[in-house]
Amino acid sequence: MATDVQVPALGESITEGTLAQWLKKPGEAVKADEPIASLETDKVSVEVPSPVAGVLTEQVVKEGDNVAVGAVIARIDEGGTAAAAPATEQAAAAAATNPPGAGETPALKADSTAPAAEVEEDHVTTLSPAVRRAVLEYHVDPTKIRGTGKDGRLTKDDVIAAAEAQKASTPAKAGAQEAQPSAQSGAAPPSEPGPRPAPGDRKEERVKMSRLRQTIAKRLKDAQNTAAMLTTFNDVDMSAVIEARSRYKDLFEKKHGIRLGFMAFFVKACALAARDVPSVNASLEGDEIVYRDYFDVSIAVSAPKGLVVPVVRNAEAMSFAEIEKTIAGYGKKAKEGTLTIDEMTGGTFTISNGGVFGSLLSTPIINPPQSAVLGMHRIEERPVVRDGQIVARPMMYLALSYDHRLVDGREAVTFLVRVKEAIEDPTRLLIDL
Repeated sequence: MATDVQVPALGESITEGTLAQWLKKPGEAVKADEPIASLETDKVSVEVPSPVAGVLTEQVVKEGDNVAVGAVIARIDEGGTAAAAPATEQAAAAAATNPPGAGETPALKADSTAPAAEVEEDHVTTLSPAVRRAVLEYHVDPTKIRGTGKDGRLTKDDVIAAAEAQKASTPAKAGAQEAQPSAQSGAAPPSEPGPRPAPGDRKEERVKMSRLRQTIAKRLKDAQNTAAMLTTFNDVDMSAVIEARSRYKDLFEKKHGIRLGFMAFFVKACALAARDVPSVNASLEGDEIVYRDYFDVSIAVSAPKGLVVPVVRNAEAMSFAEIEKTIAGYGKKAKEGTLTIDEMTGGTFTISNGGVFGSLLSTPIINPPQSAVLGMHRIEERPVVRDGQIVARPMMYLALSYDHRLVDGREAVTFLVRVKEAIEDPTRLLIDL
């Protein structure tokens, strides 16, 4: 009996996705709840599981097609039998040029190819969607890569590193193979170099935008077109926070199992400032203003396919350790492409740290329907005046972009000053000042 595989619900307000990759081929056996395809939505990648155990008999849509929620994308035969595994490209080429009995015995051929195919199949089925795509894109053998993820699992960074190493070793091997015949024959190397590309040769490559990148582009342009966006700036002396980290970082990591970073200080400082300036944590819905007594902060994270903003919920009630662990977990998921839709929806305020990439100053764009976003930047020693003396201090520029329809200039400046005061005197975070 054939069973239809339908696109599952993809989250609130998401009605369709793009079929990014088939994980199973027609004729292959599948288990119940085993992923058979990977979908890209506006926010995350989602695996489509098989509803039953059986054999994949038909792929209704192609990779790259847009599919609506509830649409049939494949059919599974519950009583079917899996077809024999297809030969690899290498085996097929060998069979074409060397028929059985021509220089190699069938027994030797079976011993040398079958185990490798079995290991590769077992290994590939454990890869995440992001890693599978990277393996196909960079044409590497995942069975020959040592994973650095949890329990030795491969990450996308492992695949990219292996591809770069493979690319670097290829020219060296090619050069050695070309030089070897000349050495054996005693022939002198050619006096004239081979043909070179003509000067000025240039290449172009056209790559279709991913669904995530299209969504990022649309939302950011909508923010510019809709919000009355304005940015206010300030700078903050990071001396007190740096001193606190240096003094307690070892004890903190020993007790909580996570490093103490700057982000937790800024999350707590923004949550505290939002109490004094609630409009920064509010949003517009029609002709109404929605104020909130909770602080769900979106943390901008750079992922392989673009910027994502997972949400740290109820940050005002979380400890430093809870904030750092949550952010670290989101960073790992972003690299692996395993963030869920629920983890990236519902934020009320955003913090973006361009300083990790070396940014000195920027004007961050609001993440609708939020009304404000804080931009952090790199820390560098600059001359400042303290007690009438010019001294060097580790300074950071802060930028608050806000929707002027909802947040007045006075409120935006007040919010940023409250953040500055809390960072320059972290004791305020403990005594709620």
